[in-house]
Amino acid sequence: MVYSLEWKADEGRDWLAAPLTVGNVHAADRADAFGDEELHWLQVLSRVWHEHYARNALRTMYYDGKEMLHDIAGSIPESMRANASCPVDWPRKAVSSLADKSVLAGFNIDPNVDDPGVVELADRVGLVPMMGQAITSAYKHSCAFLTVYPDAETRDVQVVARAADWSAAVWDRRRNRIRCALTVTENDRLGRATAMTLWLPGRAWELTADGTGWSAACTWRDPACPVTPVVPIAFDRQLDRPFGRSRISRTLMALTDMGFRTMTEMDTSAAFYASPRVWFLGLDPDAFQGSKWSRLMTSINAVSRDEDGLVPTVQQLQQASMTPYSSMLETIAMMVSSATDIPAEALGIRLSNPTSVEAINAAEQRLSRIAERQNREFTGQLMQLMRVAIYMQGGYKQLADVDLSGITPVWDPVNVSSDAAKADWLTKVGSVDEAVAKSDVGRRHLGLSEAEIKSVKAWESRQRAQDTLDALRQSVNQPEQGQTGTATADAGTGGTQQSSAKPSENWGASELKTAFDALGVAIRSGVSPQSAAAKLGLDGIDFTGMIPVSLRDDSK
Repeated sequence: MVYSLEWKADEGRDWLAAPLTVGNVHAADRADAFGDEELHWLQVLSRVWHEHYARNALRTMYYDGKEMLHDIAGSIPESMRANASCPVDWPRKAVSSLADKSVLAGFNIDPNVDDPGVVELADRVGLVPMMGQAITSAYKHSCAFLTVYPDAETRDVQVVARAADWSAAVWDRRRNRIRCALTVTENDRLGRATAMTLWLPGRAWELTADGTGWSAACTWRDPACPVTPVVPIAFDRQLDRPFGRSRISRTLMALTDMGFRTMTEMDTSAAFYASPRVWFLGLDPDAFQGSKWSRLMTSINAVSRDEDGLVPTVQQLQQASMTPYSSMLETIAMMVSSATDIPAEALGIRLSNPTSVEAINAAEQRLSRIAERQNREFTGQLMQLMRVAIYMQGGYKQLADVDLSGITPVWDPVNVSSDAAKADWLTKVGSVDEAVAKSDVGRRHLGLSEAEIKSVKAWESRQRAQDTLDALRQSVNQPEQGQTGTATADAGTGGTQQSSAKPSENWGASELKTAFDALGVAIRSGVSPQSAAAKLGLDGIDFTGMIPVSLRDDSK
């Protein structure tokens, strides 16, 4: 069956020119049904994409520094106006300064819960670097999208980030999630879309251009999945703006244009300043022979009298000063700093009155608070993504069965402090609460990465296991009778009572393995299993069924 997708005018407004055209759509497999619902949402998403394409492309130009000079006065020569390139990089700095404070470090797994595969999935798909790219794209265009789907060949779950300039989505306000989405996945050398994916609740369609239209194939279908496998990564989400807003706001673009014009006018004035303007009053222009510039640069020049015997008058015009332009740039930089919460010095402007350290730190604190709020928002969006991804991996009947309690994303600290300040904080906190200082929280505050924290914990586990083994070997090598404190007389019963230390509640797999190895050493030394277990602090536990057969045969 072939469905015709027509472009219609929206209230008399023409469609914006963009490299996306959709003709006929037909299902590649007759078993699939690309029905009226899919066609309806494809039309809606195509319209959304067209409506936002121009603004997304404009913000990309500002981010890349490729915007054109416009609204300029006639005082600038046409040649300089045509060859002028933007000398200010404020839009990119507005994006990167905040993106540098939102860096995903990994996932923290509570020791009391089992990891259903979150860490393995994140490592396999490269979620950490991908999240950094998605956040930068979100700050540039207001949002980015993370799509989840099972690979058609390997069936492994894949996570791919998509930029907003090649994507479109419709928000479901009643359920507070994405209703459907469209992502352009391939384009030709001319920039025209040749492949795209239509995302709907419980299904995904791959559309491929075949010359006469689009061939649609359903690559994923799960009626039990109630959500669209697309998660937005948005900046500054509001109730009326569920996809957020861009860091490159209209205010910042206007200020960038002002800075562009000011720098170009300053460059033009500098060109005039380099060549002094001299007027010869009462002298015929034909009196100049050769280059006028060489005349100006010659050390000695002579001017003859005119036919009336009068001497021409020479006047040099006063050159324009650079001070007004510097003051203008300083004013614009202060306005950009106010709009982006970036210190003015970081914008490449040296102010006439240097800002104090307290003022710079205050500006950084405002940006850090925004980053902390965004990291909390990104945490919720990441957990939605991982919940859908773990569900697609299998083993769950419905999405509600996926429990990710005790699993949280970990972000790098938004504020960078010196090593001395970190050590001082850890020392003071450790004197009040030693558990916090020795926990992963304290180590992250110290600046250790997730890999370094895992390495430290593994070393601690091996060290505890080695200490346990050394203590047990020392205890086994001593005679069982006659040890100080081994047996004490019980005055009430006349019997003996053996003292032993209780096992540590923090023993992990490494400590238990070491304990069993030490138990084997004790048995080979002629010590009974129960006596060796008592020395380990495991008295009262029957180890008979846990001892390897080879060791059981050696013991009597």
